Amino acid sequence: MSGEPDDDELQRIREQKKEQLKDQAGSQDGEAMEAQRQQAEAQKKALLRQHLTDGARKRLNTVKMSKPEAGEKVEQQVVALAQSGRLQDKIDEDQMKELLRELTPDSKSYDIRRR
Repeated sequence: MSGEPDDDELQRIREQKKEQLKDQAGSQDGEAMEAQRQQAEAQKKALLRQHLTDGARKRLNTVKMSKPEAGEKVEQQVVALAQSGRLQDKIDEDQMKELLRELTPDSKSYDIRRR
């Protein structure tokens, strides 16, 4: 033996290097996606701040705490309206109540009868 690595060992080293490169590429993609998600979230918050009054923002945050999916729906609707240019004024608390009524399904009521 002359101290040179054999073919099997070289193949194993190549495989390890490929795996390391894949891991590095994957983490960079994940970081880029995370940065993009954070930027989109910041833009959404800025639009909401611009087009909602304080009362409407408080009401929306309250709804998001109890029903996150309903709050997200309303946020998406407000952002879509703002981006399309259909919002001239800020949305006040009464308009937010109306939006919430329209976008959240009626709560199911259960009638329990005792015999």
